[in-house]
Amino acid sequence: MYGETKTLRRRLWTAVLRRRVPQWLAALAPLVIALILLHAARPLVIAAILPWTVWVAADIYRWRWRLKREWTSWLDAAIPALEDSSTLLAADATTPIAKLQQERLRARLASALGDDDYRSIARTRVRVGILPVLLSLAAAGAAWGYHGKQIATVPASDSQTAKAIVDGEIYLSVTPPAYTGVKSFETAARDLQVPQFSEVRWCVRNPSGAQPAVELGDGQTLPVTEACAVKRVEESLFWRARGKNGTRYNIRVTPDQAPQVTIIEPTELIHILSKDAKTVQIAVTARDDYAIVRASLHMTLARGSGENIRFSDREVPLPQSPDPKVRNWKKQWTLTELGMEPGDELYFFVRATDNSPDNPHTTQSPTYTLRLPAPEAESLESTALPSMAKPENLRSQRQIIIDTEQLVADMQAHPNMPAATVRARSEAIASDQAKLRLRYGQFLGEESSLFGDEHDHEGEEHHGASPVFGSEMSVLKEFGHAHDQEDNATIFDPKTKAVLKRALSAMWDAEKSLRAISPKPALPPEYKALDAIKELQAAERIYLHRTAFVPPALKEEKRMSGDIVGVLSYKRAQGAADNTVPAEVRELVQALSQDGALPALWSKAARDTIVARIVDQEQKLSAQRAVQDVQDGCAACRGELRAWLRGTLTDAPVLLQARPSTDTPFRQAWSGKEQQK
Repeated sequence: MYGETKTLRRRLWTAVLRRRVPQWLAALAPLVIALILLHAARPLVIAAILPWTVWVAADIYRWRWRLKREWTSWLDAAIPALEDSSTLLAADATTPIAKLQQERLRARLASALGDDDYRSIARTRVRVGILPVLLSLAAAGAAWGYHGKQIATVPASDSQTAKAIVDGEIYLSVTPPAYTGVKSFETAARDLQVPQFSEVRWCVRNPSGAQPAVELGDGQTLPVTEACAVKRVEESLFWRARGKNGTRYNIRVTPDQAPQVTIIEPTELIHILSKDAKTVQIAVTARDDYAIVRASLHMTLARGSGENIRFSDREVPLPQSPDPKVRNWKKQWTLTELGMEPGDELYFFVRATDNSPDNPHTTQSPTYTLRLPAPEAESLESTALPSMAKPENLRSQRQIIIDTEQLVADMQAHPNMPAATVRARSEAIASDQAKLRLRYGQFLGEESSLFGDEHDHEGEEHHGASPVFGSEMSVLKEFGHAHDQEDNATIFDPKTKAVLKRALSAMWDAEKSLRAISPKPALPPEYKALDAIKELQAAERIYLHRTAFVPPALKEEKRMSGDIVGVLSYKRAQGAADNTVPAEVRELVQALSQDGALPALWSKAARDTIVARIVDQEQKLSAQRAVQDVQDGCAACRGELRAWLRGTLTDAPVLLQARPSTDTPFRQAWSGKEQQK
């Protein structure tokens, strides 16, 4: 009986699947078509397919669960001959009457249930929804819009559909620079996006009537002759044909971008090799929007310690690839090829240059470090020549900051980093910070304590607040010289001592954070310590300009004559505040707030200010449009132009002026009386 029930449920499930599969495929079809046709929107389409997969899995689970619970009621409702007894088919009969009824149901099922009955049950119970199909079509439409937007931003003639050129109207002929590889094209008047330094020609085919002219956004007017009007476009602008005030066309410029250089391997700025390492892999990539003409790997090998350090440089060109825009290079170097020995450090970076002939762009990657640890030195107890052991080099504060930042970056990039590794690296940096702190502490007479007054406070608590007259401590304090105090142990001036104390205090705070396995809070005090060290180093390199007064040379005929007529005065006149707001711009802003006439040459002053003070290309185009609108007689556009000009103005700096005052005996006496009161 169980086998017959299983066969019955399987046939019902097959009927349900035949009902649901077309709906699943109908919802998937728009996404598949978009995935094949829309190359620029493939990530968006893949992101939309993932919810479809989740929906299909949930739908399968839902219908299997309903079939398991409701299949008997489905049969009773569809086949009246079963007499609402289908539940007997789901379990084994325990009574003679139940067994007799099961035998009757099996006999009826063989003649009552057919393929058409299963399909009828599926049509009745499984309904087709249109909502998933609509959502799929909406996702495909969004992908289509995204694809069109991406294609529209490509500054190539192939991606710009040329409009038909009509006789008697102005058309454009664009010739991009040869190094870009973009083909020249001709098109009717419309918005364009071209590479920087492209040559744009405005021409007329079969002209008729008056000679046409082109008005540019910067105020220039170019007559369109038989040889056309030519301009080398360096920044975005708009233009219009003279007499057609309502039709403006934009020419947006795509600047030549600098190459992008990426170091793929190693992933860390400071990569420490294992002691038994034999090889190291370096992988780099360089990309440019047009082409890369030079790309090289620069390596510097540092060997030695202390003051006996030798450097050797090496440059390796990156090989070219079939695509001139990309250079990928990956190589497994042996340490023998790099010339590295235990204790050496290799610094390398990548430099790439694009193919711009006039202003080539050069990009240099950050400097990466490969460090091969030296073998551990033998202890003093086991070595026979302890005097030959070299002291361990101290790491600088800048190197400690670099190590800490690298640890923080690695912890963020790898949240599952083992706690033991994080602790070991943090404690190693803390140890370097402690050694550097003790090294600078020697200049304040410290041995192991940061604050020199700790021992004194303990002595005061133990011996009392004040020494007894005639005792050893009182005699030493009065006539002796306490060499064990940090304030008396060195010959530094108080200001230098204060800077040293600030540096040591910051180092101590950084060390405490590193000991607590909190490298990120240790960065601010590390930077404070570095600033203090820089201040100490800069104090030795102060250069003072000569400030002595040099009187003007006197004429020889006036020397020793007592005649001071014509002698130049050595008194310096007070400076005047710089006028950062040009007078013509100030007058124009005031005139734009009224309805009267504007000053002469106002358009030139406005355009010069816009070009000099507005950097954003879109804002510059909008401001130049406002100038042209006001020039065309638009009274409502004055407020917009005034707003643009006011946005370019900067506040004049405040210049403090000294007030002259005469100091007389009467004034001195009066001031004294006022102070006595």
